Amino acid sequence: MSELDNNFRPFAVRVEAGRDYWWCACGLSQTQPFCDGSHRLTDLTPTRFTATASRVIFFCGCKQAKDGVICDGSHKNL
Repeated sequence: MSELDNNFRPFAVRVEAGRDYWWCACGLSQTQPFCDGSHRLTDLTPTRFTATASRVIFFCGCKQAKDGVICDGSHKNL
C-alpha cells in the first residue's frame, strides 16, 4: 500500500463530550484530520464536529464520506 493510500484511511480519534473539533475538508492540512488553516488557499472551509459523548470517532480521511466528517467506508472505493 502506498503512502497516499494510507492518507485515505479513517483517523481514529478519542473525542471529549461537548468539545468542538474542526475537520479538514480540503485535504491540505498537515494536522489531519483536523484543520490547520490550509483551506485558505481553496474555496473549502472546515466542518465543525461537536462531540456528544467521550469516545473514539473515526474521522474521514479520504474526504468522500457522504456526511463529510465520519468515515462511512467510501475510501474502500477509491
